[in-house]
Amino acid sequence: MLALLQDNLVPRIPLGSWVESFVQFITNTFRGFFNLLTTLLDFLIGTFSFILTQPPALLMIAIFAAIAWFLASWRIALLSVVGFLLILSMDLWNDAMMTLGLVISSAVVALLVGVPLGILGAQYNLAETSLRPALDFMQTMPAFVYLIPAIILLGLGGPPALVATVIFAMPPAVRLTMLGIQQVPKETVEAAHAFGATRWQTLLKVELPLALPTIMAGVNQVIMLALSMVVIAALIGAAGLGTVVLQGLSRLDVGMGFEGGLGIVILAIYLDRITRNVGKRHGPVVKGA
Repeated sequence: MLALLQDNLVPRIPLGSWVESFVQFITNTFRGFFNLLTTLLDFLIGTFSFILTQPPALLMIAIFAAIAWFLASWRIALLSVVGFLLILSMDLWNDAMMTLGLVISSAVVALLVGVPLGILGAQYNLAETSLRPALDFMQTMPAFVYLIPAIILLGLGGPPALVATVIFAMPPAVRLTMLGIQQVPKETVEAAHAFGATRWQTLLKVELPLALPTIMAGVNQVIMLALSMVVIAALIGAAGLGTVVLQGLSRLDVGMGFEGGLGIVILAIYLDRITRNVGKRHGPVVKGA
């Protein structure tokens, strides 16, 4: 009886069918746009991958070490040399560089979109109110769900993996940019206005420099989240270490899976130490970040 009343009082809402119809409409209507977008994203990923894979591996290891020494410390540089030599010894260099190319391209797109949105949200209350539910949705929705429309709209390979990664990794860039700007002392902003600075000048010369440590924390989180997507991205044809892990899983090959996972860990440690130390150079992160 209760089941019958439930069926009559709470009818099924065909939300999934509506979403599917909407995606099909978008696909059919804007097919040319998505074909162009696929080409552009493929070019972006291919450019970073080409830059990372074409030079000799030892030269790239030296470059990575120099970057670590300049931005972090000699200890991080030494650790990076050992880590990348280990990747090279496991014959995973090209896979690692393909993964790094996807992570960098995804992080660049996420930051190009996320930081301006964070600035907009910090400047206007209406924008912040509109952004927060969207960010909550993006962060709580399982990453696998993003792959379905990405495949339908962009096909298989790197472009849909990049789009899914950007959606998954972008929220920290928006949130921490907003947080950093909002926590700049009001007295400092008022002093800038008192000296005749415009709103744009105050943003560029006062708020953003003071918020930079918190923004860099957002950059760090974006890169880490992008790197955490590489195995999931391998499910839709994205090349790299994620494919090695996926092959190890499908073959029940513990050694192959461990080597692929270790390569991802080495990349994660390297990128995390670099971005963290860049943020520390600009002072402590704003309290509450």
